[in-house]
Amino acid sequence: MLIMLVAIMVGAVVITYFVADIVSKSKIDTLTTEYIFEIQDVNRKNENFTDNFLQGSIMMDSAREIREVANLNFDFALFWFNNALVNASVWFNNEWVNTTENLIERCIENCSNAMIKYLTSHDKFGESKPYFVDAKSFTERERYIEVLGYYVNFSHLGQTISLLRYNASKFIKQAAENLSLGALENVTLLMENFSMMEELYQSALGGYEEMKERIDDYTFFDEIREEH
Repeated sequence: MLIMLVAIMVGAVVITYFVADIVSKSKIDTLTTEYIFEIQDVNRKNENFTDNFLQGSIMMDSAREIREVANLNFDFALFWFNNALVNASVWFNNEWVNTTENLIERCIENCSNAMIKYLTSHDKFGESKPYFVDAKSFTERERYIEVLGYYVNFSHLGQTISLLRYNASKFIKQAAENLSLGALENVTLLMENFSMMEELYQSALGGYEEMKERIDDYTFFDEIREEH
């Protein structure tokens, strides 16, 4: 009887051990599965965050580079226009002297090139913005969300100053065309519009440069892992 009781007790212990072992393994398998899913989710968010940020940055850098080239065309256009304006009183047999015609042609050509590039820059700034907005949804770090807001604002300001300079280039071009016809009153009105546009541009440029400094001074990825 005692032997049977002992056998039953040993059997109960063994069964309990195996049941506990099965339950433990089941919990481990469940935790492992959950952990794998969590890791996959983290990796997915990191990949989407990085991808959107890099895509937006590439588009933004392109917009900035194109805008710089447009600024060169703009400066040349204004230079040639001012030179043509100095010679505006020079007539020969009711026609502009060749030097004045050449100055106006150079001005118009540079204006046209500047306008094309400013529009391209405007569009690329606009295309970069959604990438930074999307990147926000793949991070919970406040400092990343904050700097992504800088990038969104910078893209918006880039669009603004590109469009203002496009309009300013258009006014110079129209003024040059009227200058070639001797319509000096129209030239005066167009240059007044140009001056107004440049005032708006200089005002918006301040915000653009300020945001640019914030972005350029920010280290997005660094060796410090903790929040700071």
